[in-house]
Amino acid sequence: MRFHMVAIDLDGTLLNSAKEVTETTVAILRTARQEAGVHIVLATARPPRSVMPTYNLLDLDTPMINYNGALVYEPSSRRILLHRPLAAKIVRGIVTIARTLCPEVVVSGELLDRWFTDRVDSRYQTETARLTEPDLVAPLEKWLDQDLTKLLLLGQLPDLLAIAKAIHAKYPHQVRILQTEDNLLQITHATVSKAQALRTVAAEMTVQREQVMAIGDNANDVGMLRWAGIGVAMANACPAALAAADFVTDSHDADGAAHAIRRIILEGKIPKNVRTAPRHRGRPKGIKE
Repeated sequence: MRFHMVAIDLDGTLLNSAKEVTETTVAILRTARQEAGVHIVLATARPPRSVMPTYNLLDLDTPMINYNGALVYEPSSRRILLHRPLAAKIVRGIVTIARTLCPEVVVSGELLDRWFTDRVDSRYQTETARLTEPDLVAPLEKWLDQDLTKLLLLGQLPDLLAIAKAIHAKYPHQVRILQTEDNLLQITHATVSKAQALRTVAAEMTVQREQVMAIGDNANDVGMLRWAGIGVAMANACPAALAAADFVTDSHDADGAAHAIRRIILEGKIPKNVRTAPRHRGRPKGIKE
């Protein structure tokens, strides 16, 4: 079996705890690209602007999957291969619910690669917010008149849990709510997923499902781990990601993603019982060093 594409999550997977890509990982990914002809696709909840430093460091030329799959963007041509935004009417309804239940909740919106908010609270910041400034800080009515790629609600966990329950009750089929951090709700169109976005990228690059490896660590990676020919979970992964994967590699602080690529793709050390999509996931095998 030959793999032509690897989809890799960023935070908790490709990036270590210091939010860096190590020299070891850079070297292995470069070898995979240059010697094995593998396409490296970054698949993340982050917007393009927050991914570009890693994208450039790895010297990539592939499309990237942003906002958990709500956007597939090709930096070299600036083409948008996929965009599934939330309708403005639904966004306004969600914000009304959130601010009614918790007036202090921080509301942010992302449209393509632009960030809008009515206030910044240093207590609640995404990784992107630590790196960049908002494009617009203004009252909600100034920017809630448009569709949004992703809506973010930040606050205390009990408040967010109550808000999520209320949103689901009113919009059970229209939105996807994801919580990978205690102080953050990420809300997108109901059809958004990394798996669907990865399917789009694979079709664009004429790569078969069985030729794709996916590597991740969190709930937003589960779909692509199940969809890919081989799904690899990090040792630091959440239970859902571990259950969805075929194999478990080392942690993100031990170059686990790179080691999985080296062993499975460069060295061809694929266990005899490897299953290719579609299949039912069982207990993941370990491929730790």
